[in-house]
Amino acid sequence: MLVIFDCDGVLVDSEPIANTCFARALNREGLDWSVEETMRRLMGRSMKSCVEIVEGLLGRALPPDFVDRLQADTMQAFHDAPLKAVPGVAAAIDAIEAAGIATCVASSGGLDKMRVTLGITGLWQRFEGRIFSSTEVPRGKPFPDLFLHAAIRMNEQPFACTVVEDSQPGVQAARSAGMRALAYVGAAHTDREALRAAGGQPFESMSALPVLVYA
Repeated sequence: MLVIFDCDGVLVDSEPIANTCFARALNREGLDWSVEETMRRLMGRSMKSCVEIVEGLLGRALPPDFVDRLQADTMQAFHDAPLKAVPGVAAAIDAIEAAGIATCVASSGGLDKMRVTLGITGLWQRFEGRIFSSTEVPRGKPFPDLFLHAAIRMNEQPFACTVVEDSQPGVQAARSAGMRALAYVGAAHTDREALRAAGGQPFESMSALPVLVYA
């Protein structure tokens, strides 16, 4: 059995910080989105997919340095906040691994970003060598490519995998991969009914996760 963790919003409480930076960058380009709207439209997707969506709406290409500037601003914000782990997630990982269940991370974020976010929160070393990014596959979430890639690399069959997600594209990707999806709804930005409709099983506290994994 394998438990695949999304990173942002599941392991690290990064979504409000990252989307504040993203909304600010989009506002500078003339797209008047609030932080909430940015989350609703883009959360859980790869940066490549986000750029494609935004450029389609703007009807033009973003500046060549848009992504680099956004990522620099976001990394600085993570350090300034400072970024924290999702409450209870470290203990949940301990309990899952103590039961002999393998774990890994599969995120829409790049490896450089995860080195920062997981590093700040003390989780990088826990998963080092078992961290996978959408940059390694042709298509990001909601397509199943990333989760199937993680299962192959971890030598596990999709039907024996449980994915822990907090975004609709992430849950859709897990279900498309033939995997069970547990949907964390403990943060204010999550939409319980949208995640349920996508095929996720909602749960509110990381303390409940080990029991749900065993079920």
